[in-house]
Amino acid sequence: MILKSYLVAAATRLSTYASNDQPLAAAGNKVALVLAGNTPFYPMYVIGLAGSGGMPALLMTLFAFPVFAMVPAISRRYPLLGRAMLSLAGSVNTVFCTWLLGEKSGTELFLIPCITLASLLFGAGERFWMLILAALPLGAYILLHGHYGRPLHLYPDDAYAALFSMNAVSVGTLSIFLGIVFSGLYAGPSKRAN
Repeated sequence: MILKSYLVAAATRLSTYASNDQPLAAAGNKVALVLAGNTPFYPMYVIGLAGSGGMPALLMTLFAFPVFAMVPAISRRYPLLGRAMLSLAGSVNTVFCTWLLGEKSGTELFLIPCITLASLLFGAGERFWMLILAALPLGAYILLHGHYGRPLHLYPDDAYAALFSMNAVSVGTLSIFLGIVFSGLYAGPSKRAN
């Protein structure tokens, strides 16, 4: 009973923290908090699939956590800046993790939901920002693919295959999640779920 009330209180606090009067900012805040919540587990997934040989450098994947966690606070005061920060942080984190783990890990696949996220975060009057922030991950792929250099730690081929599969499934799951979050914005006011 105590655990249940603690979880309900935590969920209520997170929901309040993610709330925003602007629907696009509120949707972006939900995405940011899910990304922040998953970030601490990523090194554990890599260790579980590929071993701990990449430690302690693997802990650098945690650098994105505070940035994702701050998005709702920034969005509360500056909604456009918060949405732009989320989009940019996703792209930078993807490029950084691809450099850290190597292209064979499949982390570069996260550029796809980065493009999708940037395309969804901005309204019709904000197409300039949408185009710039959606073009950044695409440009990163065009310019950097095949040019990241040697990662900090080289994993065996079977470990890279496992990491690639994990990241591919994660990209698919994240893409579905983006669809779920943003589809709520297209429902009529009586059908919109908060």
